Amino acid sequence: MGRIAAGWHLAKLSLRVVWSDGSLSALVVLGGIASGAVALAFLVPAAVAYGIEEKVLAAVLTAIGVYLATLVATYFAVALAAAAADVLDGRDRTVRGGMAAASRVTGSIAGWALVLTTVNLALQLLRERAGILGSLLLGAATVAWTLATFLVVPTLALEGLGPLQALDRSAALFRAKWGEQLVGTASIGLLFAVFGTVPALALVFLGLASGSTPIAVACFVVGILAAVAAGVLGSAARSVFAVALYRYASGTGPTGPFTTVDLELAVARKGV
Repeated sequence: MGRIAAGWHLAKLSLRVVWSDGSLSALVVLGGIASGAVALAFLVPAAVAYGIEEKVLAAVLTAIGVYLATLVATYFAVALAAAAADVLDGRDRTVRGGMAAASRVTGSIAGWALVLTTVNLALQLLRERAGILGSLLLGAATVAWTLATFLVVPTLALEGLGPLQALDRSAALFRAKWGEQLVGTASIGLLFAVFGTVPALALVFLGLASGSTPIAVACFVVGILAAVAAGVLGSAARSVFAVALYRYASGTGPTGPFTTVDLELAVARKGV
């Protein structure tokens, strides 16, 4: 099975779980709204400060805003993972229940958000200064980091470890199950992004080509709603997949609609 076909198959299985319980999508929406509001609360003043040459203040506000937005996003991601685990087991899960599970590991979430913010800002700064060779090396480092951290959120939600212990656990699970020569996992989120963005852009261009303002506005609104819906479903599906992959890697075995073959082929090795 090709990588795209495998990704699409896993996306459909994940989406089946998402459709079975509305709390998963609701947590994604709430997380997006909350983290976006926090980011704007700091980044808008940061932009104003930068515009009046208060660059130090702008940098401080930006760093705080990025960290707090990451903290909120991580909190809801952990809540989503906890909810997804229950749904995979056939149990009902409420938004409040998912958030209660995340609240029990708030300290670990805060620590992991700090790690994420630090590494992501460092990678961004290095990309801005790297040449061609540096960009290639950074690309490889980014892939390695993505793989090492892929199971951190399910680990935080289901094992309650600290941030660095969760990172070690995530990386160790991948090494133990699939070995060292890894190149990536099936990108469910990317598939949903493509299927949300392409129709949205097509609708926008269709509206502009119509020459009618009402039609153009209608197409734009529908296109944006389609992109947002695809993003919400993609985030929820990716969380379901991450929990299923975590359980498989940790020895629990396949869960929900996923089979051993599905989860074994979800991770690509070099040369495969």
